[in-house]
Amino acid sequence: MENPSSHHSPPDAERPDVSIIVPAYNEAESLPELADGVRSACEEAGLSFQVWMIDDGSRDGTWAAVQRLHDDDPRVAGLRFRRNYGKSAALSVGFERAQGRYVATIDADLQDDPREIPRLLDTLEEGYDLVSGWKRDRKDPLSKTIPSRFFNWVTRFFSGLPLHDFNCGLKVYRREVVKSVSVYGELHRYIPLLAKWEGYDRVTEQEVQHHPRKYGTTKFGTERFIQGFLDLITVVFLTRYAVRPMHFFGSLGTVAFVLGFGINLWLTIDKLVFGNYIGDRPLLLLGLLLILFGAQMFTTGLLGEMIIQPRMEDTSTYEVAETVEPTGELAEAMQR
Repeated sequence: MENPSSHHSPPDAERPDVSIIVPAYNEAESLPELADGVRSACEEAGLSFQVWMIDDGSRDGTWAAVQRLHDDDPRVAGLRFRRNYGKSAALSVGFERAQGRYVATIDADLQDDPREIPRLLDTLEEGYDLVSGWKRDRKDPLSKTIPSRFFNWVTRFFSGLPLHDFNCGLKVYRREVVKSVSVYGELHRYIPLLAKWEGYDRVTEQEVQHHPRKYGTTKFGTERFIQGFLDLITVVFLTRYAVRPMHFFGSLGTVAFVLGFGINLWLTIDKLVFGNYIGDRPLLLLGLLLILFGAQMFTTGLLGEMIIQPRMEDTSTYEVAETVEPTGELAEAMQR
């Protein structure tokens, strides 16, 4: 396989219509059937395509299956990690290599139907930046569907995005969206939210078919559910306060400091005016702790502002959608 640095974007005329990213972990049995489904769906819709199958450190014959598929059809490419890094890492390197005008993601377990990809692309062309699948009728056990529904409700509440299935593996994007978002850890669940943060807020969903798992076993577990909520806190913080940490820490510090100051002021009045002994009152310790906590939050906010200042001074960090350049004498003056 080529080194990542050797990839160059082809001219628009040479781009395939869609690049399809398939993260795979121990999915050797399902990949041939998935590749046939993708090929059939795209050719029937008249779409040129490329497939990137990312082997996330599988221990079965997944990589051998990818190599055979590439030999049969050069439009299928692959990459193998030395160890299991997770779905976010697989998607990230897939996004990096995607060369299509549009990008689609689909899980390798055959639970998502490749025939949905052209339908999602039709919706995308209505003017959206991202279209997410919605597995309304899920073919999973209750141990997976009930936590998922609760998790999606909480995410929808905090994000403000009207999606019912944030973690659906079947999504389509405009190419510029995947080139703008940074996916790591377990943040693949929140790509719509990350895209919104980057300014791609034309996000919608579409019902898609869902099938029971045909091969292998699910990778879902209790630890992933807990990690999902921790990642949600991370994403909400990053999307709201990444460029203004003082607003977050300063708000906490202000509330804590005012409460602590108010408690200690009342205790001081209680001692000096009413003559009551306050040395053994827990409220005194609480007031002092709140004042110290408030001061610490202010300090943390200031440190955060100092850390991000160099990044904010670099204008390349801002996503520019379009420009209208000056012409005539003004343009000549700018070039001098």
